[in-house]
Amino acid sequence: MIFEKSLMIDTSSNFQIIDITSEIVAILNEISKEKRISSGIVNVFTKHSTSAIRINENEKGLLNDFEKVLKDIVKENDNYRHDFIDNNAASHIRAFLLGSSETIPIIDGSLSLGTWQSIFFIELDGPRRNRIINLTFIVE
Repeated sequence: MIFEKSLMIDTSSNFQIIDITSEIVAILNEISKEKRISSGIVNVFTKHSTSAIRINENEKGLLNDFEKVLKDIVKENDNYRHDFIDNNAASHIRAFLLGSSETIPIIDGSLSLGTWQSIFFIELDGPRRNRIINLTFIVE
């Protein structure tokens, strides 16, 4: 069976890392109430080319380090050609490096994440309203 759901997110700053794990777990639990889910996968996909979906540890120092390294790798206003169109080339390049989706196993009706893993929506060109994250559950 395939179930499709969406999350809508408003962001409040240019760069923002938002833990969306609990929202995805809540949707999985909602689906499980109707259809008993034992195993499968969920694909988490952002529909925006200046955002990303990643899995890692939700520790404040690490998240700050990640932002610093990402901004060191892709500098702002570095004479990018795309900036002549809409002045957000660095955001697009960062999204290229990070990726737009993650696929997580579902085992015994739960997301099979590691002890310290969380699922993040990463805003790279905010603040924005109504960012859409598609969730596709493929389950037995």
